[in-house]
Amino acid sequence: MARNELGDLAAFAAVAEERSFTRAAARLRTSQSAISQTVKRLEAQLGIKLLSRTTRNVGVTEAGEQLLEALRPALGEIEARLVSLSRFRDRPAGTVRITCSRHAAETILWPAVDRILADYPDIQIELSLDSALTNIVADRFDAGVRLGERVERDMIAVRIGPDLRLVVVGAPEYFARRGTPDTPRDLTDHACINLRMATKGEIYAWEFEKDGVPLNVRVDGPLVVNDSSVALSAALAGHGLAFVMEDQVRKHIAEGRLVCALEDWCPAFPGHHLYYPSRRELPPAFAVVVEALRFRS
Repeated sequence: MARNELGDLAAFAAVAEERSFTRAAARLRTSQSAISQTVKRLEAQLGIKLLSRTTRNVGVTEAGEQLLEALRPALGEIEARLVSLSRFRDRPAGTVRITCSRHAAETILWPAVDRILADYPDIQIELSLDSALTNIVADRFDAGVRLGERVERDMIAVRIGPDLRLVVVGAPEYFARRGTPDTPRDLTDHACINLRMATKGEIYAWEFEKDGVPLNVRVDGPLVVNDSSVALSAALAGHGLAFVMEDQVRKHIAEGRLVCALEDWCPAFPGHHLYYPSRRELPPAFAVVVEALRFRS
């Protein structure tokens, strides 16, 4: 094998997996033109067309699929071996990619990342804020963050935060104007700020429970958002009721800017967990991140 062939094969594998020269170039931290020339050189050397290109899409030929099938385990093993060599370094190093929600990033990940960056200058952390249920394997993330009740069974899950609770809040002037709901069903007579979910694009039905009996309510109101921070701002401005994480509003409640309603209908549920595929050995940089995030009650 020529000296540059392994790099050419890795470049082809990235394009084939991403189905995009742009995304493959970002993944390999090179330019789109450079990776395109690399794949053309490989095709010319093999005398085989590996990719089918159109103005909008990149497909993989039958020969390309066979090559990719052979490359995946080989490149994976090489990557694992290279990662294992990092234990011989004096300090952990490398990049750790995590997908998470804004709430998890602000309340849990950032305080830990702040410490890690100060203590381990050779570790780079990438946080991708996304409320959708990202496939961390397909999108090449090292880990993701989800609520404990939504972690897939085939993943290793590490608790990184306390139990959470969603609460109904509104500005004092709103309650003075519209009254206070006694049960979740009363919310149908109130102006509520709806949240559109990133996972399926559906409007979230507010979930309640009392004495072990669940109750979901579809609410209506003047505003639909896809970020709870905007819902909170609207509630503070008196435009309606919001259903948000209690830790987001604790200070506003203490200082009288917001009032809680239906608290006895809002039980706690498992908080954020870091999840990742099973591995024989955690890369040192990733192990540092896991231990820094691990929840200690």
